[in-house]
Amino acid sequence: MSSRSVSPGPPTPPGNEAPLSRFDRDHPHYRWIALSNTTLGMLMATINSSIVIISLPAIFRGIHLDPLEPGNVSYLLWIIMGFLVVSAVLVVTLGRLGDIYGRVKMYNLGFAVFSAFSILLSVDPFTGGQGAMWLIVMRVGQGIGGAMLFANSTAILTDAFPAAQRGMALGINQVSAIAGSFLGLIIGGVLSEWHWRAVFWVSVPIGVVATVWGYRSLVELGERRHARLDIPGNVTFAVGLTALLVAITYGIQPYGDHSTGWFNPWVLAGLIGGTVLLVAFALIEARVEHPMVPIGLFRIRPFTMANLAGLMAAIGRGGLQFMLIIWLQGIWLPLHGYSYESTPLWAGIYLLPLTVGFLVAGPVSGWLSDHFGARLFATGGSLLVAVTFVLLLVIPIDFAYPWFALVIFLNGIGSGLFSAPNTTAVMNSVPAHERGAASGIRGTIFNSGTSLSIGVFFSLMVVALANVLPRTLTDGLTSQGVPHDVAARIGGLPPVGSLFASFLGYNPIASLLGPTGALDSLPSEHVRTLTGKTFFPHLMTDPFHHGLVVVFLAAAAMMLVAAAASWAAGAKYVHDDRPGEALGRE
Repeated sequence: MSSRSVSPGPPTPPGNEAPLSRFDRDHPHYRWIALSNTTLGMLMATINSSIVIISLPAIFRGIHLDPLEPGNVSYLLWIIMGFLVVSAVLVVTLGRLGDIYGRVKMYNLGFAVFSAFSILLSVDPFTGGQGAMWLIVMRVGQGIGGAMLFANSTAILTDAFPAAQRGMALGINQVSAIAGSFLGLIIGGVLSEWHWRAVFWVSVPIGVVATVWGYRSLVELGERRHARLDIPGNVTFAVGLTALLVAITYGIQPYGDHSTGWFNPWVLAGLIGGTVLLVAFALIEARVEHPMVPIGLFRIRPFTMANLAGLMAAIGRGGLQFMLIIWLQGIWLPLHGYSYESTPLWAGIYLLPLTVGFLVAGPVSGWLSDHFGARLFATGGSLLVAVTFVLLLVIPIDFAYPWFALVIFLNGIGSGLFSAPNTTAVMNSVPAHERGAASGIRGTIFNSGTSLSIGVFFSLMVVALANVLPRTLTDGLTSQGVPHDVAARIGGLPPVGSLFASFLGYNPIASLLGPTGALDSLPSEHVRTLTGKTFFPHLMTDPFHHGLVVVFLAAAAMMLVAAAASWAAGAKYVHDDRPGEALGRE
């Protein structure tokens, strides 16, 4: 089979088994081919969204750049954020283009683009700032390919599977998407121990094989609607969301005497201007003949509520991922004797229970939601995740690992219970010809939530650290003989530097004290203590826990909102495309 358009046959009455179309009778295994290929695509895209996060120390060593030097924090942020911002901004547009020109065409092109930029990432010819800029630009290109995959994979599956099996199929696909973000932490930790370029090599053979496979086997089954591209809508959405996400990114960094950048005029302009453009986008979409995002979809309660729940869950899940990396790489592993160079590998290994929990619950919840509806599983999963955020505050920072493993395993179970039913609720609620747009909206929410989590949770942590860390850092340095004026000056530095040091598994004490000359006048045993494995993690323990209280309580509140929205979405809803039944049933 090659990538071609085939009539899918008559619409299926919701809640009933689909009568086999001629295509289904001739190609009974096609739906499993579509599931296998799209699952591989989502897995590859999301692995690459997190594989870089945990590999950043090795990447920066590889291009000979100190990420903690003044001005280099922006490189660090944009190597992470470039992929996420582009994926979030373009995914709706590319989903709509899939509705117009063919979802399989856009999806296959996404694999090819992703593979090409993976090759370019792995051959970075520069070092220093130029090397970092190369990686940022190529990550943006990789994000374009990833957006094509995100935008069309769920729509292709929704076309291929009847309503009675859709939850299972979308569950497996969604599990692969979120599991990829967890697996990327493990794979990145392993590959970065070998060579930093291997972090990018891993996608190349998968992408090439899947591109050829998709071109030869995937079929256009979706209902296509001929329409003009909504230029004003696309421009206002792209510029507005980009401005908003970029402003949130720079809000993390200090400005003047403030520990964060939320009072920076450029950040405020981005937040206000981005919001105004997104409001203008909504007004445009309500009036144009062929909108990029059909505003009418948001009048379908399951669609709106499930997407709201998905946004809250994406923000909470992204915040958890970053906080756990800081906790393990910057504090717990060094306190337990691991070298800073090996912490990415071991952080990935110690996070395995989170991935296992998700992989256990995800496919099962998708299958169950086909039979019993999404409400119970999506709501229950959200509540369980909220409980685990509170439990993470109960265990000490220097925890006994079995308790930590149990809590993150339960968090993975909760996320798995939520994710597949939530996706099924979104995709089942829309008409067939809007599935590309619906898939794009869902993908934008998924990626925007991850981007927002960086700004929201890092800012909350920085604000919390600003109240505790200066005194703790000053007292800790003076206790090792550092002159008080030097210690106070270092303690007064913006806490974002210490936070990123923990995130990257760095000990910043030597680089902070080096320019002052204080190390040269201290006894050798004090120098060994200051620059050893445990001094900086010990200093960060109490301030970090103070920040975790703020961060995880906020995350728990978001998951309670997700639970309420999941319950409000309704029990079991399948859109009916038969004439006169446009709103489906619940």
